[in-house]
Amino acid sequence: MDHVSLLLVDDEQAILHMLKTVLLKEQFLDIDTVTTGEAALEACSNKTYHCIVLDIMLPGRSGLEICPFLRQITDAPILFLTAKTTDYDKLTGFAVGGDDYVVKPFNPLEVVARIKSLLNRYLPSKATAFQQQQQSISSHVNTSSTDLSQGVYDFGRFQVFELAGELRVQGQTVTCPALVFQLLLFFCKHPNRIFTKSELYERVWGSEAISDDNTVMVHIHRIRERIEADPSNPAFLVNVRGLGYKLIQPGSMSRT
Repeated sequence: MDHVSLLLVDDEQAILHMLKTVLLKEQFLDIDTVTTGEAALEACSNKTYHCIVLDIMLPGRSGLEICPFLRQITDAPILFLTAKTTDYDKLTGFAVGGDDYVVKPFNPLEVVARIKSLLNRYLPSKATAFQQQQQSISSHVNTSSTDLSQGVYDFGRFQVFELAGELRVQGQTVTCPALVFQLLLFFCKHPNRIFTKSELYERVWGSEAISDDNTVMVHIHRIRERIEADPSNPAFLVNVRGLGYKLIQPGSMSRT
């Protein structure tokens, strides 16, 4: 983990010290700490981080307020630390760009486990996108239409480019947080098939993650915000009542 850069954002020095100590023991060697949201923005503007641990209750602008601005400059997974335990607070964290959360007081080993789970999804997708970009830059030969079609999932209104880690909606590139992209890609690889929330969590987040129905629901909502003309009345990513969710392939529009 020495190649992974982490940013810890909390105004309590004791928490920063505790987390950094545990993370160093887990071989995370590149760890920066800041105490305000504004400092987090500055840090992310000057350095690339692979995961951000962000406290919600910060002086000045809160973690919830700062998160959308972070999302404009980084797609690194964001793990919220929160003393708030209501579903509304958790859902708000996901809605503004967070990928996971831990409720205070917490076991630092749980934070480490969640960071590892997020990185297990984020790092491979970034590495693949980088490799594809480098291949594209270094290649000056014509690419056949067959080559172009590899790893591309075309649903008419939108296309998902697996190797580039890119989502395009009506010809426009749309930013997509790592886990939102991974969930959408999973659906694209299994069109017209129904998955329960628990199946989606296990297949996308991993069996080592701690299951949470709200996490899946919020990420599905974030996908719909990007791919649907009317997210409140989805035409692609639909809910099959009592069974789960499926992504409908154009040409097989059998709404349930």
